[in-house]
Amino acid sequence: MKKKLSIWLMMCVLGGATARAQDSFTLDQCIDYAMQHKADMERALLDERIGQHEINASLSEWLPQVTADFTLANNLKLPSTAFGDQVIQIGRNYNSNLMLRAEQTLYSNEVLLASRASSHRKQQLQQDITYQKINTVVDVSKAYYDILLTREQLSILNSNIVRQQKQYNDSYNQYENGVVDKTDYQRASITLANSKSAKKRTEEGMKAKTAYLKQLMGYPVDKNLNLAFATKEVLREEVALDTTQLLVVDNRVEFRQLQTDLELLKLSTSYQKMGLIPKISAYANYNPQYFDNSFGDLYSNAFPTSSIGITASIPIFQGNKRNQEIKMASLRESRLEVTMADATRAINTEYVTSLARYKSDYTDMVTLKSNADLAQDVYNTIKLQYDEGIKAYVDVIVAETELQASQLNYLNAVYQLLSSKLDFQKAIGAVDIN
Repeated sequence: MKKKLSIWLMMCVLGGATARAQDSFTLDQCIDYAMQHKADMERALLDERIGQHEINASLSEWLPQVTADFTLANNLKLPSTAFGDQVIQIGRNYNSNLMLRAEQTLYSNEVLLASRASSHRKQQLQQDITYQKINTVVDVSKAYYDILLTREQLSILNSNIVRQQKQYNDSYNQYENGVVDKTDYQRASITLANSKSAKKRTEEGMKAKTAYLKQLMGYPVDKNLNLAFATKEVLREEVALDTTQLLVVDNRVEFRQLQTDLELLKLSTSYQKMGLIPKISAYANYNPQYFDNSFGDLYSNAFPTSSIGITASIPIFQGNKRNQEIKMASLRESRLEVTMADATRAINTEYVTSLARYKSDYTDMVTLKSNADLAQDVYNTIKLQYDEGIKAYVDVIVAETELQASQLNYLNAVYQLLSSKLDFQKAIGAVDIN
């Protein structure tokens, strides 16, 4: 019985651990979730579906177009006409008409433009999705790293509070025993209160940062978001970056979007230049007509007519409108080319700036890591000297304050370096979205 109970308890513990693990999101899982639920991603995917239907609707003009018109009339007063000396009425009291028309476009500038532009339009929609994916990876990663480093800050603050609480208790006991005056435990009390205040501020900041990550992921606000954090060793590997990578402007999706826009503008200019080519269509009509003085016998006999033929619509003169539209289309191309040249310069500036920021942030991280290690050694030495009665307690307080500041500064430097790495990868178009 005891053995069964032990097995049951172990299964419960393991089951609970498995459930918690399943509910915890790694960075990759956060990104995958955001790819499906982030509002911007959902809008981009819906825009793609809308755009596909727009393309299909425009291309449907190549298919036969069939229409039907129906009329039913009661001629309350029949028309009259004069034949010599007689005036007679023409027509019947009731008439009905059914017109069936089938039309097939043989050539049309508008439909030809839609056909040529369809592939570019699909490419444009895919580029919009790629753009949103890149932003999603960058934004979610930064938010995740921010929470990760905030968690590490809380860990440091908690460790410091435990140590400071012990120091406070020790100094207070020493004061009670008359070994030291009250200033030592008062200073310890101030330091402890400041650390607790910093911890509270960091905990509240963690809530805000978690809410922001939920927003980026499209995660339900009423559910807890548990994160699985990488180890410090993995984190150190994350900051590594090959800074010898060169900029290739075509790798930037923003530039490719401009290139696609230019291709669409060129098609528009070509369409305007071909404005004198007629629209040619083939048609077939079938028109059964019904006449009778009695409504009940109206559809007893049909008098059908039918025809087939070809129509051509040629815009001969439009008051110089076509020439003006050609000039406007050409100028839009030139304007976009100016935008593309400026975008190239802006992308280069972004590349140079992000590379410089990464290098400087990397130097800061290395320096602050060394400072944190040195501050730890200084604190350990001064604490030992204080315990032996060589140093005053104020020296311990100063060393501890410097240690905490250096540790937190190092963590902030790590976050800045991770952010700089993401900015550099985005600048060169190397963000992994797969």
